[in-house]
Amino acid sequence: MEMEVMDNKFFNVGLLVVATLLVAKIISALIMPRSSRRLPPVIKAWPPLIGGLLRFLKGPIIVLREEYPKLGNVFTLNLVHKNITFLIGPEVSAHFFKASESDLSQQEVYRFNVPTFGPGVVFDVDYSIRQEQFRFFTEALRVNKLKGYVDQMVVEAQDYFSKWGDSGEVDLKYELEHLIILTASRCLLGREVRDQLFDDVSTLFHELDNGMQPISVMFPYLPIPAHRRRDRARKRLAEIFASIIASRKASGKCENDMLQCFIDSKYKNGRPTSEVEVTGLLIAALFAGQHTSSITSTWTGAYLLRFKEYFVAVVEEQKTLMKKHGEKIDHDILSEMEVLYRCIKEALRLHPPLIMLLRQSHTDFSVTTHEGKEYDIPKGHIVATSPAFANRLSHIYKNPDSYDPDRFAPGKDEDKVAGPFSYISFGGGRHGCLGEPFAYLQIKAIWSHLLRNFELELISPFPETDWNAMVVGVKGKVMVQYKRRRLSVNGL
Repeated sequence: MEMEVMDNKFFNVGLLVVATLLVAKIISALIMPRSSRRLPPVIKAWPPLIGGLLRFLKGPIIVLREEYPKLGNVFTLNLVHKNITFLIGPEVSAHFFKASESDLSQQEVYRFNVPTFGPGVVFDVDYSIRQEQFRFFTEALRVNKLKGYVDQMVVEAQDYFSKWGDSGEVDLKYELEHLIILTASRCLLGREVRDQLFDDVSTLFHELDNGMQPISVMFPYLPIPAHRRRDRARKRLAEIFASIIASRKASGKCENDMLQCFIDSKYKNGRPTSEVEVTGLLIAALFAGQHTSSITSTWTGAYLLRFKEYFVAVVEEQKTLMKKHGEKIDHDILSEMEVLYRCIKEALRLHPPLIMLLRQSHTDFSVTTHEGKEYDIPKGHIVATSPAFANRLSHIYKNPDSYDPDRFAPGKDEDKVAGPFSYISFGGGRHGCLGEPFAYLQIKAIWSHLLRNFELELISPFPETDWNAMVVGVKGKVMVQYKRRRLSVNGL
């Protein structure tokens, strides 16, 4: 009886609390002025509080595919304690790419990279220092530097493929991943790593790479085995590069690589870069370029081998250039490969390795959709856009899911018709990818060698996309049958 009375009391108190909250909400709605802000529609998710997070964890692309047809270009997803607002399409994403760092910031949303890149670089420093460090990257990727890098790329490709037999079967994905890391080691990390320490450094970078787990985005310092291996590898890499940097400075020798550029770089106040900064910048450079180049070179090959008309077109382009320049391949000759360029660009449109780009909003701003709807995005939201989704919008690209490199040909230029942010595989605006020219040259150098020296046939099913990876790549093997042959020019 006593327990029953207590239950009734708890029930009555609970009922009173609920009623009070309900009345307060009604009174608040009546006496408080209605907000004049035109907020984006919010994605419905169940259960409350965590439903949005659960949907997001299943995959942001799934969310976009389900909600874009219903909600349009702008919508918000509640992620427990954060709101993430998606801006899909060039009309609404212009502010995303053009806004200043004080309005839309990279730093907060990408701080999970700090344990990997290390202290004192990129997202561990304020914007003014980060801009100076990006200037170091820009200097290291100027045309006069790229010309020297291309010579090294060509040599690496020749050496690597010389080890193939006269015929055989290979996993193209595996082969290109290994060639890319060899090339990156020579051009970026330096001769000492490529010639003497490649196996050690490659293993350490692999540990760093595996330390970037999906959970790392939310909890980068969580004491899990992958993070502990990451931290040990990062420490060892710092020791290796400290030794290389000291040796170069002591000898007075200069090399043509990004490592040397970073060693020689100075801040505006005259301060030279430290060993810790040089190591961190190199790691950031390799992370930014290695995955993009290996993934895109694999997709490019898969599409060329699937669509014979484009394969024939790039082979004919190689023949034309060989008639003009002979066997030579250098920076300027690679720059003439417009057909191959469009084939790479189209593969990258369909399969950008980074499916989401993020910013933290520090001010309110407004956007207008291509249909004329206006929305106000509140300060404090995480703002996102998706190259993987935006690159396939049907009001911009004709048959957007089809592989059609000619859509970028002169006179068509589908990526420019709807504005400057219609094609965002390399980002754009203030934070466009500095390594884009390097990536195209690297992939062209590899594929021009393959096209000139081998007959190739795709013998496995066309690959699927690996949506589960942090950097979205190719799922499974890409088996190719090859036969060595020199490309014939004029029947000779």
